[in-house]
Amino acid sequence: MKRIMTIQDISCIGKCSLTVALPIISSFGIETAIVPTAVLSTHTQFQGFTFRDLTEDLDPIREHWKKEGFGFSAIYTGYLGSERQISIVRNYIHDFKTPDTTVIIDPVMADNGKLYAGFDEQFPQKMAELCGEADVILPNLSEATLMLGVPYPGEDAAPEVTKNLLKGLAKLGADIVVITGVTLSDGTFGFMGLDVKTGEFFEYGNPKVPYKSHGTGDIFASTFTGALTKGFPLYDALKIAADYVTACIKNTYEDPERVNYAVNFEAELPFLMQRISQK
Repeated sequence: MKRIMTIQDISCIGKCSLTVALPIISSFGIETAIVPTAVLSTHTQFQGFTFRDLTEDLDPIREHWKKEGFGFSAIYTGYLGSERQISIVRNYIHDFKTPDTTVIIDPVMADNGKLYAGFDEQFPQKMAELCGEADVILPNLSEATLMLGVPYPGEDAAPEVTKNLLKGLAKLGADIVVITGVTLSDGTFGFMGLDVKTGEFFEYGNPKVPYKSHGTGDIFASTFTGALTKGFPLYDALKIAADYVTACIKNTYEDPERVNYAVNFEAELPFLMQRISQK
């Protein structure tokens, strides 16, 4: 059985980070090894959330795993709570990456052009440096602009603006750069990417659902990581992730009992399982 290491926080309520990564990746029949960077009572949309920093546990976990000789098909990082954690994650990558390991970095730190609570202005640069260790990076528009130090163009940025951002991100060092949550030229909403080695751009979108919620980026990254590790080609893995996120958003939008802090990803797991079975 393949095994994915995922390094990110646990938000106890919020349907994001490890609480979506674990069930989604497990749906692909892949073992999920978790490295929790922090425990939060809720995600950062809420006021007054508790935050337990687990930085001191990260190196001992890494050393124990090295001693046991564990290997990983992929290393997938999400929310990292500090610059020190970024440095430790680089050590994880250096210790466990092999020629058969794919490193996927979702530089979770911002939305709507603004950093999440707790991050300072230096954090995006450190995250940009970490992205140089990746095979694939999956920022949203806010994270892309912050790492590049350019103005945020808004969610409805023109496709040419997104392409220029991708060209800038390509200089960070990853082989594949993808910006999620973008409006495409046909009016659909999805992702745009660049294969750095070939210089080829690619994109995919679905009709936009008029509903925005926390956690969709984590769902996208987790689904993509699972699909790619399962053996789907890169573009197909991205499409599966985009379609699943759209299904989750649509389900939530149509649910009169929906919560206002997350999407109904659980209700659409059968949809995901059906897509997986088509391989």
